[in-house]
Amino acid sequence: MFSTLALNALRSFEAAARLGSFKTAAEELSVTPAAISHQVKALEARLGTLLFERSGQGVALTEQGEQLYRQVHQAFLDISRSLEHFLPKTTSLTLTLTTTPGLAASWLIPRLGAFYRAFPQLDIRVDTRNELVDLLRDSSVDIAIRAVSRPDPKLFSQPLMNERFSVYAAPAVLARLDEDQLQLIDLRWQIPQGDTINWQSWCAAAGCAHWLGRARMREFDDEHYALAAAIAGHGLVLASNVLVADSLKRGELMTFRPEISLPGPRYMAVCVPGRERQEEMKALLTWLEEAAAATMA
Repeated sequence: MFSTLALNALRSFEAAARLGSFKTAAEELSVTPAAISHQVKALEARLGTLLFERSGQGVALTEQGEQLYRQVHQAFLDISRSLEHFLPKTTSLTLTLTTTPGLAASWLIPRLGAFYRAFPQLDIRVDTRNELVDLLRDSSVDIAIRAVSRPDPKLFSQPLMNERFSVYAAPAVLARLDEDQLQLIDLRWQIPQGDTINWQSWCAAAGCAHWLGRARMREFDDEHYALAAAIAGHGLVLASNVLVADSLKRGELMTFRPEISLPGPRYMAVCVPGRERQEEMKALLTWLEEAAAATMA
C-alpha cells in the first residue's frame, strides 16, 4: 500500500522547505546539499510540478510546494507524536513554549515551579523571542503565549489575560514625586494590530500633556529592563498590568493615578489545531488558564 511512497524524498523536501535552505537541510539530515537537491528534483519529476523556485539568493517554495509542505509537515508531526506515546512512562516529555522575554521573566518563569509540582512527568522548554513563530511551519515549538488584538483563525486559541497599561513606580519615587524633575521610562510597546501604547496617549488621557515637554526620558527596548529600571527607582513606567502583577504584590511598585489606564490586547495561548486535545497539551493549557485567572484575581 505504501511501497511506492518516496519517504527519503519527502523527508528531504520537508527539511528544505521548513529551513528554507538545501544546505541547512543537508546539515540537519547529515547528508550533502547535492543529495537534498537530487531528492527534491526526483520528487518534482514524480509529481510533475516545481516545488521550489531557485535563484542566486537561494530557494523559495512555489504555491504547490507550500501546499505540499503543510501536508507533509503535519503528517510527519502526527507520526512523531504517535511514536512518543510508546516511550517508557519514566521518560519525561518536553514541551517547547515560546513567548516574549518580558512575559517569560515577569510572569511565566516564576510560576513554573507550581507546574512542575503538579506535572512532574512534563518539562517546559521556554523559548523567548519578540518575533512571532509560525507554528504551522515550525514543529519544534508546541505552544505560544501571545498578546494579540484578534485571534489567528488558523490556530487554536485559548484566552488567558486581558491587558491594560497604567503608570507604575517604586514607592520611594511616588513619595517624592516632583513634576518639575520628572523621569519617565520610555518603552516602545509593540501591539500587533492594536492601538499605540505610549506616554503621549497616557498623558492625553490623564490631562498631563505638559509632562512631555519637561520630563527626562529613559529609553529601553525590552519590557523586562524597563520594569527593572522602575523597580530600581529610575522613574515612572507605563507598563502592562500582567507584567507588573508580581511586583505590585511584593510592594516593589505602586500604581500612579490608577483610574487612568489604556486598553491593550489579550494574552492568548495558541497551538496548531488538534494539539489541544493531546493529554500533555491539555494539562499545560489548563494550568495556564488557572494561573492566568489567579493573576487577574
